[in-house]
Amino acid sequence: MPPLLLSRRFAPLFACQFFAAFNDNFLRTALVFLILFGGHADGEALITTASAVFIAPYFLLSALGGELADRYDKARVARWIKLVEIGVAAVAAAGYAYGSLPILFSALFGFGVLAALFGPLKYGILPDHLPREKLPAANALVEGATFVAILTGTIAGGLAFRSGHAWPFAVVVTGFALASWLSARMIPPSGEGAPHLAVSVNLARATAAMLAHLRADRRLWWCALVTSWFWLVGIVVLSLLPPLIKTAIGGNEDTVTLYLATFSVAVGLGAALAAWVARGRIVLTATLAGAVLLGAFAFDLGLAAVGVAAEASLAPAEVFVSARGLRAAFDLIGLAIAGGLFIVPAFAALQAWSSADHRARNVAAANVLNAAFMTGATVLTALLQKAGVGLPALFIGLGAATLGVASAIARTMPKA
Repeated sequence: MPPLLLSRRFAPLFACQFFAAFNDNFLRTALVFLILFGGHADGEALITTASAVFIAPYFLLSALGGELADRYDKARVARWIKLVEIGVAAVAAAGYAYGSLPILFSALFGFGVLAALFGPLKYGILPDHLPREKLPAANALVEGATFVAILTGTIAGGLAFRSGHAWPFAVVVTGFALASWLSARMIPPSGEGAPHLAVSVNLARATAAMLAHLRADRRLWWCALVTSWFWLVGIVVLSLLPPLIKTAIGGNEDTVTLYLATFSVAVGLGAALAAWVARGRIVLTATLAGAVLLGAFAFDLGLAAVGVAAEASLAPAEVFVSARGLRAAFDLIGLAIAGGLFIVPAFAALQAWSSADHRARNVAAANVLNAAFMTGATVLTALLQKAGVGLPALFIGLGAATLGVASAIARTMPKA
């Protein structure tokens, strides 16, 4: 991995996507804090709307992003996307300075559009610049860095709000957008994967065709479904973990942050472990092992919280000396490492098995499925919570469902 991080063919892309992922979560967190503590009516509905505003472009524009990345040189497309992102960041800074929710929601939608267009490109370009044996390590680095960016962006967004000033937000959001653009300028040219492709203006038709093409290849469809389940588990865990730590472990804000940090770092460790196991090969048995462990740790995390109602608000030093706190940390680390094992081989296989002229569109189709799984999981979880299903039961259900997915993976796993 260290040689990859110093490679001209990978380092600029790695930095570019890290800065962008940080900025997305930085803006979303600052917006959530502004809604929660700004005295706005229907705050919970506005926060839910913010998530929908960001994720909607993945349904609408992933097909266009895939076609643009296949039709034109991916490095050139990346530079244009990141140049526009600087302008969107400036809009976000102005909206934050004036405390304007409409402007901030517009900026959030703009970030969602750019993320949807950039997603197929950032994964589609890896096989253009790297040999097949480097793909597991490269994907491990990208996935690990994404979770670290989510965590650091979330923490920084909260700190920017608590500062009470608009200028820290403006400096960070525009500075990281500029850094992402400068990184994109250093990405080497990739060439045109499908120079004769006609980019469709009918987004619905293009999305349907893209999904149909992916569905026609059993191996690629399997990879897309596997990666979608990873993101489903990820979004459910990240949404349920803070209240679980507060109510079952009795942790305060610092404790929740530390558990989230532990989760993010452990995902990176799991991704590195998957790359080490692969050693340049596509090893899908690691995905099966990851699925089993993912289900088992989620199940046990739910069991650990059954019948527990913590009243104290404990600091990290107090939580991590308790049996319950250590068990939760162990389960969370195991779950995160299993997640890295689970996704890296499947996504590397999706890239390696896709033809060069259709690779970005296959990634885009997978992104559409990812968004659908995440949206469905979020809605279902909210409905279950409204119906009175507690956090322990939700984690136990998630673990049981993942063990069922592991069984399906074992039956349907294609040969690498």
